[in-house]
Amino acid sequence: MIRTTGPTRILLLEGIHPIAKESLERDGFEVRLESYSPGEAELKEWLKGADAVGIRSKTQLTRSVLEANPHIHAIGTFCIGTDQVSTVTANELGIPVFNAPYSNTRSVAELVIAEIVALARQLGDRSMKAHQGEWLKSAEGSREIRGKTLGLIGYGHIGSQVSVLAEAFGMRVVYYDIIKKLPLGNSQPCRTLTELLTQSDFVSLHVPDTKQTRNMIAREQIAIMKRGAYLINASRGTVVNIADLAVAIQERHLGGAAVDVFPNEPASNKDKFVSELQGLPNVILTPHIGGSTLEAQEAIGVEVSHSLSGFLLSGSTRGAVNFPNVDLPVLHQDCHRIINVHRNVPGVLSDINGIVSAVGANIQAQSLATDPTIGYLVMDIQKGEANEVAARIEKLKTSIKTRVVF
Repeated sequence: MIRTTGPTRILLLEGIHPIAKESLERDGFEVRLESYSPGEAELKEWLKGADAVGIRSKTQLTRSVLEANPHIHAIGTFCIGTDQVSTVTANELGIPVFNAPYSNTRSVAELVIAEIVALARQLGDRSMKAHQGEWLKSAEGSREIRGKTLGLIGYGHIGSQVSVLAEAFGMRVVYYDIIKKLPLGNSQPCRTLTELLTQSDFVSLHVPDTKQTRNMIAREQIAIMKRGAYLINASRGTVVNIADLAVAIQERHLGGAAVDVFPNEPASNKDKFVSELQGLPNVILTPHIGGSTLEAQEAIGVEVSHSLSGFLLSGSTRGAVNFPNVDLPVLHQDCHRIINVHRNVPGVLSDINGIVSAVGANIQAQSLATDPTIGYLVMDIQKGEANEVAARIEKLKTSIKTRVVF
């Protein structure tokens, strides 16, 4: 059975906004904040002294890492995606994973629009030449974006916001998504990726890292894009074949590219960054800063820290991406709360209620939710018998994790 001796310890990595640390400390947790993403061996060691962990997009919580630290109560990903976490393993180990699916969408969308304008006007190259003392006053190669077609691959929270902003600039917007999405404004869906690529002047990617999206833009797809078109990737580094993109720029098939995410990124700001795209004309390279605005990072810090606190203090899994959602309010002040994660097989609730009856406890509130793999039970019982009840529940062969919350 998981019991907390002393303050609950939370490890925050990758320079998460300090407001998260402040919020968690106000809730009584002991927080360690680190500025970088450790390697697997170091990460496993650090997690031994933590009860919960918060990461951004770089740290990889793999099956190996999680199985080496099954005691972890909860994971917070202080970003939109959760593909850097083995959510299946976390589910099996009874660890809910929380994220911030909306907090930085505006920041990413604004960066994409800025890059569309910058590529159309070759601002990166013109600025660099001016810094070097070269005065290149010319309209050659510079275009307005009004009237041009923007193709969005992925029409989720970010893609749809880009769509709205692009239309305000007078752009025509088309999109392709494997899930049917309601168009906003005058945007139009495409039936296939090929249909989108062949008609777009700008192509912007907004997809997660999955088997289906890895290398989805490579030599074959780039070849069918309009000559002189521009490619923008602020989603995941694995979705574009960087070598093929570099060739397309060198051969002037594409007019430029803006890339914010890469297949291999430095672990910290002290490490050297290397890419085949470096030094190529009209190519904007940014160090994975799509969601890195002060406003977005603060909002994410608040949102995910509240989710972690909610689970650790009351057992709430509202918003967890890999877990049955339960949010049982505290209806009685004179009670103890027990949470239990168990394998989803018939008869578990009957066994647990039998234990409560045998101990002579009184259930004051109870909520159970399941998914195909696990069940999650939150139960309030009268004060006095919680430890005995939890100890007996923990001994059930179906139990994965049991904890007395308060």
